[in-house]
Amino acid sequence: MNKATALLVAGTMLAAATPAMAQDTDSTFTGFRAGVTAGYDAVQAGSSVDADNERNNNDQSIDGVAYGVVAGYDVDLGGAVVGIEGEYADSTAKTEFSNGDFEGFGFGSVDAGRDLYIGARVGAKVAPDVLLYAKGGYTNAKLNILTNDGTTETRRDFKLDGWRAGAGLEYAINPRTYVNFEYRYSNYQDGEVVFASGATTPDFNVDLDRHQIMAGVGMRF
Repeated sequence: MNKATALLVAGTMLAAATPAMAQDTDSTFTGFRAGVTAGYDAVQAGSSVDADNERNNNDQSIDGVAYGVVAGYDVDLGGAVVGIEGEYADSTAKTEFSNGDFEGFGFGSVDAGRDLYIGARVGAKVAPDVLLYAKGGYTNAKLNILTNDGTTETRRDFKLDGWRAGAGLEYAINPRTYVNFEYRYSNYQDGEVVFASGATTPDFNVDLDRHQIMAGVGMRF
């Protein structure tokens, strides 16, 4: 598969209104961390062509709640923080259909599946306990597809390769506990179909966008 490499994007300023807490600020953002994350998830066709028509109500976007686990390692360089992270997530996003209409993205009924991410992040400490960061990396996602021609239902998985970029704000409640808020955008450009038999198609080009607004909580070790 073609593994697209994400470009780190400039951090987007996010306003924060959180009460100050007394804490030891030495090496606040250094070391191994692990946590959970959840938030709004929207997947949509990246093409500007409207596939709707009178016969089929073809959904071109799905949304729901994304949730997952995150682990990473950061190095506090003083004014800046660099690190790597990985994430395993799932989503409740799926098409809504009625009256036998199975259309979604032109494929059929679509249910967002697992989403894997690995990448890097770079941040600046705008306060001793506040980190503003940008992130980017590789993402591999699945869409679970159900099609129906009026006689036969067919289930298959679409595996998608792409890149992700985002920006966020992390607040250290204390040296061991943190919360963060971030926006991230993913674009999937390569895909393959996996059939129930295990057979796969050759890679093909796709254009799907994903927008997520996430909040997380975690601990450093």
